[in-house]
Amino acid sequence: MMEVDIPLWAGIPATILLVLGGLLAVTGSAGLLRFRTFQSRIHAPTLGNTMGCACVLASSILVFSALSARPVFHEVIITLLLIVSSPVTAMLLMRAATYRNRLTKAEADKDAR
Repeated sequence: MMEVDIPLWAGIPATILLVLGGLLAVTGSAGLLRFRTFQSRIHAPTLGNTMGCACVLASSILVFSALSARPVFHEVIITLLLIVSSPVTAMLLMRAATYRNRLTKAEADKDAR
């Protein structure tokens, strides 16, 4: 195994970003457990997932760019795909839940008559 020293100017911000990403992920998970309805449950993990992964990927970009002494861009593509796909998925799930709840309510109203 090769031992490579990470420069201090890259190591400290990378560590802060990793800890922040972990805290955001834990916060999103706690929101998933705490809230009662589907609509409120989906919001916290989506934000925690997106921001937590973005912090971890920013840390990875910083460390690998410092180690290779050139900008590393493949993590930027991962970050962009994550930022685009996670909110879109959450919106589609929310629309499906709203549509399902509307149909269930309409059937309950029809049965009550």
